[in-house]
Amino acid sequence: MSVPGKLEATIKISELPTAETVENGWQHFTIDCEGKEVSVTVKPKVWKKLTTADEQYESWVAAVTGRIGELTPAGFVLEGPSIQAFERKPKAAKEGS
Repeated sequence: MSVPGKLEATIKISELPTAETVENGWQHFTIDCEGKEVSVTVKPKVWKKLTTADEQYESWVAAVTGRIGELTPAGFVLEGPSIQAFERKPKAAKEGS
């Protein structure tokens, strides 16, 4: 007997995607995940997290998380996406190396 579960995807990006504005200021972009295209549409407030990270940090990484939605010929649609962006700090050189 199976138990209920939730299938989510987390995608890490470190470049600002090229987005197109759709209705109500929402931003739509595509992420290439090793040959699979993930279609993402986010609210302006969520998009702002990416643009702010790109402006403020020399190097950054963002986690785009959501449910795996409708399958497309090239990949899938990410439903209910959220974004967390972080500054990427350079790794300290190890002593004795």
